[in-house]
Amino acid sequence: MLPEYDIIVVGAGHAGCEAAAAAANMGSRVLLVTMNMNTIAHMSCNPAMGGIAKGQIIREIDALGGYSGIITDKSMIQFRMLNRSKGPAMWSPRAQSDRMRFAEEWRLALEKIKNLDFWQEMVSSLIVKNGRLVGVKTSIGLEIKAKAVVLTNGTFLNGLIHIGEKQFGGGRSGERAATGITEQLIQLGFESGRMKTGTPPRVDGRSLKFDRMEEQEGDEMPGKFSYLDSTSPLTKQRSCHITYTNSKVHDILQTGFEKSPMFTGRIQGLGPRYCPSIEDKINRFAERERHQVFVEPEGWNTVEIYVNGFSTSLPEDVQYKALTKIPGFESVKMFRPGYAIEYDFFPPTQLNLTLETKQVENLYFAGQINGTTGYEEAGCQGLMAGINAHLKINKREPIVLKRSEAYIGVLIDDLINKGTEEPYRMFTSRAEFRLLLRQDNADLRLTEKSNKLGLAKEDRLKQATTKKEKTQELVQHLANIKIKPNDAKEPLASIGSAPIKDKSSLADILQRPEITINDLHVFPGEIEKIIKSYNAEVIEQAEIQIKYKTYIEREKINSEKMSSLENLKIKPEFDYNLLPSLSSEAREKLLKIRPETLGQASRISGVSPSDVSVLMVYLGR
Repeated sequence: MLPEYDIIVVGAGHAGCEAAAAAANMGSRVLLVTMNMNTIAHMSCNPAMGGIAKGQIIREIDALGGYSGIITDKSMIQFRMLNRSKGPAMWSPRAQSDRMRFAEEWRLALEKIKNLDFWQEMVSSLIVKNGRLVGVKTSIGLEIKAKAVVLTNGTFLNGLIHIGEKQFGGGRSGERAATGITEQLIQLGFESGRMKTGTPPRVDGRSLKFDRMEEQEGDEMPGKFSYLDSTSPLTKQRSCHITYTNSKVHDILQTGFEKSPMFTGRIQGLGPRYCPSIEDKINRFAERERHQVFVEPEGWNTVEIYVNGFSTSLPEDVQYKALTKIPGFESVKMFRPGYAIEYDFFPPTQLNLTLETKQVENLYFAGQINGTTGYEEAGCQGLMAGINAHLKINKREPIVLKRSEAYIGVLIDDLINKGTEEPYRMFTSRAEFRLLLRQDNADLRLTEKSNKLGLAKEDRLKQATTKKEKTQELVQHLANIKIKPNDAKEPLASIGSAPIKDKSSLADILQRPEITINDLHVFPGEIEKIIKSYNAEVIEQAEIQIKYKTYIEREKINSEKMSSLENLKIKPEFDYNLLPSLSSEAREKLLKIRPETLGQASRISGVSPSDVSVLMVYLGR
């Protein structure tokens, strides 16, 4: 009934949508299989995209020709640039989204891709012949052939939902779990594990007293995620609010601990360290008198509210009683309780850097199946898996982003080389070259690379090229305009900066920390007119490049040093047992992960600098 496809993508969450869109836009015939067509790109957790390091990932997805940035721009209700008080390496865009509109925009975007088909059903098993993936089998026994398959099952693999002492199968509230695939993968030689995540209760905004909370407005001049001109910044925004728990809330929550699946041992999965449940917070941080609660609207026109910071799996009556003691929640009406969910994942050390599995050829994993958490982390994995699956079946070279090229490269490199024992979340601190990997320059870093692959279209490339040229032009203008000490004395005094001793360029003066590019208009001539002839994106880019020039150049030198290790290839069949000088732990890890380069080997947990030296000497021979 269904034709043979180039690529089948299983699961239509954030990873699945990006994987399907990327492969189809590159020319593959793609089938997106989901258990429910009405929940494509459903935001299972909080209705927001971006945040610290995550915002950089969304901009990288956009620069590569993915959809997450565009969809977020079309559906957001608030935009904030986080960490503006810090350096540009830390600036992170975040958007509050309209949950229903987000999913709708994704589905509409997918339906416009001509090479992409849909099928609503559960995939119960994979069809594998001679160690190669050749298709999938559905729950009604339908066999669909394909050259490659991307698994993006999210929290659905043997998903188990916990609310107090109650537990029931499900991949998400109101949706059944997916069964069969885990058991088959284990038979094929895969190692699996269990992880846990959670979600807070949803409440009726009409029952809340917002005047008892702190209002959190969006930026006065909101930005956006996509580099394309086809989306626009918001002209109006919805506010979020902040309130706090207290000792009364904590006391009530503790009455439910004896029924908590977390504390009674019913939950075996590993939970996210950086997004703990409220019961975990008050247990681990007993000295804290209060915890922050973010009150986030679910959209433009709905009264539903997401209670961010109150994730819990306690009994529903305990959840409700505790909520009523939070300022502003005294008369709260609950739409549905919070819950925890356990699900299967597969340690990502079983993958190649392309996200193809080592055990089965042409099978790719992306998203929470790899032990990550977050829409952004899932989306970028889906994008890379979709791209590489297309390249593989067309006998083209794969694409692997370096740690110095993208946060996406950092994330995948971390997963493959270090694995993860808890849900992996991206932070700026994970990137050693974060000054190179800013949110403002993702298009300059990645668009040309994606265009050569056939994903990022010519309009994207033209826009990125123009931005690069205009930035260089403005930087050169400011470097060419020289100011004498006497001419600079009054202007510098007017903006509270010390006088200069020698003739200096405006670029040199701009390197002073207290001076911004907008301050340069105090100098004589047509400087203000010159700067204003460029758009805001170019002006910001030029200012960053000038102000942080020394630091950027230093990071580039360091990244080039690291690249020299990446150029030392290691043959897949290399026998590490031949090197008795290696530590036993290093030998064990190297045999398991099979790094492709010396650089990759150096980042494997358990491989010491002395082990790297042994390898370097041997490879040098």
